[in-house]
Amino acid sequence: MELEVKNVGLSFAGRAVLRDVNLTLPAQSRALLLGPSGSGKSSLLNIICGLRSPDSGTVTFGTATLAGAGGAKGSDSVRKRHMGIVFQTLKLVSALSVKANLALAQRLQTGSTDAALVTATLERLGIADRASARPHQLSQGEAQRAAIARALVVKPDILIADEPTSALDHANTEAVAALLIEAAEQAGASLLIATHDDRLHAHFERTLVLEDGAVREGVPA
Repeated sequence: MELEVKNVGLSFAGRAVLRDVNLTLPAQSRALLLGPSGSGKSSLLNIICGLRSPDSGTVTFGTATLAGAGGAKGSDSVRKRHMGIVFQTLKLVSALSVKANLALAQRLQTGSTDAALVTATLERLGIADRASARPHQLSQGEAQRAAIARALVVKPDILIADEPTSALDHANTEAVAALLIEAAEQAGASLLIATHDDRLHAHFERTLVLEDGAVREGVPA
């Protein structure tokens, strides 16, 4: 399904953060959204995910409206059925094991659990041996992989990641970028990564730049 952001605007305390943002992400495609810290990338992702309403404009995914001024009915349902999200702060539940975190995500988003898919996803991401570990027992790289696994076990049509490499060294940045791309391809999902880390640019044929509240195609100036 195609994601379309049309004429989206957002202001905080009288300051325009997003100005008439437009972008389209076709089904099973991938794009990098680049912009400096504070440019509004996370706000735009929250709008795309239906987690907040814009002041103007709309976000549609397929035939469903995810966001619009004043809210959009059914956005929670669309997000649960179609989206896998890797948050900047990962948001793993500290009291649960890695395996239980994945099972919880499945249950909350799909209404059921698939233990075989949980195990297969952990194996594919190379952390099956950490299935019983709690989040605080994981290395930074393992925690990142667990968060990606959690996003994948809901069988998303689009995978969205917010600053997935912000605290990683070069080697781990390369590994996470490759992992997200491979995971999205294997799941048949679109991929949208928002970041200020221009090291990721080499991994994407399409780069979108958020500058002065607007999105344009290309690379940072």
